[in-house]
Amino acid sequence: MADPFYITTAIHYPNGKPHIGHAYETIAADVVARFHRAMGREVRFQTGTDEHGLKIAQKARDLGISPRELVDDMSSYFKALFDRLDVSYDRFIRTTEDVHHRASQSLWDAMAASGDLYLDRYEGWYSVRDEAYYDESELTEGEGGEKLSPQGTPVEWTVEESWFFRLSKYQEPLLALYRDHPEFVRPESRLNEVRSFVEGGLRDLSVSRSSFDWGVKVPGAEDHVMYVWVDALTNYLTGLGYPDDTADYRTFWPADIHLIGKDIVRFHTVYWPAFLMSAGLPLPRTVFGHGFVLNREGQKESKSLGNTTDPHELADRFGVDVLRYFLMREISFGQDGTYSAEAIVLRGNSELANAFGNLAQRTLSLISKNLGGALPDIAGHDSADTALLETIDAAVRGDIPAAFAALAPHQAVEAWLQAVFACNAYIDAQAPWTLKKTDPERMRTVLATLYIAIAQLAVAISPVIPTSAARLLDQMGIAPELRGYAAIGSHWYSPLAESGFRLAPPVGLFPRLELPEETPA
Repeated sequence: MADPFYITTAIHYPNGKPHIGHAYETIAADVVARFHRAMGREVRFQTGTDEHGLKIAQKARDLGISPRELVDDMSSYFKALFDRLDVSYDRFIRTTEDVHHRASQSLWDAMAASGDLYLDRYEGWYSVRDEAYYDESELTEGEGGEKLSPQGTPVEWTVEESWFFRLSKYQEPLLALYRDHPEFVRPESRLNEVRSFVEGGLRDLSVSRSSFDWGVKVPGAEDHVMYVWVDALTNYLTGLGYPDDTADYRTFWPADIHLIGKDIVRFHTVYWPAFLMSAGLPLPRTVFGHGFVLNREGQKESKSLGNTTDPHELADRFGVDVLRYFLMREISFGQDGTYSAEAIVLRGNSELANAFGNLAQRTLSLISKNLGGALPDIAGHDSADTALLETIDAAVRGDIPAAFAALAPHQAVEAWLQAVFACNAYIDAQAPWTLKKTDPERMRTVLATLYIAIAQLAVAISPVIPTSAARLLDQMGIAPELRGYAAIGSHWYSPLAESGFRLAPPVGLFPRLELPEETPA
């Protein structure tokens, strides 16, 4: 077994139902997790919901229910969505779990033991929507003189007794971290932003609230609850059994990747490593801040703006794998990207249905109809066969896994698609439907070559479209143990052909999609 691999998403704030941004991040993390499993690594993949904080308390009050009733209801929507989207998480964590309260209090105690917590009075600007504190210099002025955070959210002047964390103490250690381990913050543009922020000077951070009680109690100060980000960030440890010396903790910590939205990079690359340094714990290896999914008008989807799209609806309309493929294909990872129904239909039809689905359908149908489903012997490759298999091998063993490993799924999909195009050019040039009359032996070799290539391509793209890839590989008789990147070659073909396997008439993978009808004005 290769080295273990631990990946997390940010835990999602359940003050409303999930939208396309939540789906995008979690699908992306799932693609990375599935890729590393296919590489033979022992993978731990964690996601979940972040259920404390003032915003939850206020939302519950507005609805006339308890905060617990609100998060129990809303968290279930996130879990149901991720199950629907074929997300292969190993742990769905909720911060209202008793084990998480214990872990958060243990981390607090460790920071206190380092002398990094003290009681004082907080006066400053706070955004309830962001659950974040801002310096006066970071604020802008909105309509009517309203003060706004860098995210454009309202801030309010807050005064209360608070515990503080000595964040200022960690300015130089953080700058050394960024200098010595630039891979800690990715992509590079995020690293530059974070470094600039820290170089501007760090003030001690208010890490408790006493004006409401929906949160994890501060040890020894029961009238205080922890600042929601102290408790939220601890989830990455909780899921491995911290503070106990569990097998999961020993195996998987420190995390390999925290995959998060770019709007919460500061919390993960300034506050989180400082907390861990204070507690004497190892730091995660990489925090990757991806971009936003924007609608066709170029707007970020937001529950507060009321412009969200239900991912369930998109999955119903286009199919789960088509949606997964589109999001990984369309958006350059790390940058913002847009989506629309028209773009999803275009990618689904032209690339999945026409390019790959039709390639598989034509090839498997020819074998089923002309050879009774028996896999043809390879009578002898010519230069065209060898060139195609070398092209496919270079993609599935080189370009595609290299792109996945580099957190560039869009590049992995592009490399895969170019290999699919090479197969289509080959089948059109060889025309096996004509060879069945003029040169049946040559037809058999062409179909065998395509069978090998299609199976390799199905394995290579399986992290992105797992259900469709598995359905195709099932039809083709490819055993589960042959569906990893380590077993992606052609050595399996002759044993399968000689085993008596018979290919059934193939079933299409990707039905053609239609654009939604325009709604009358």
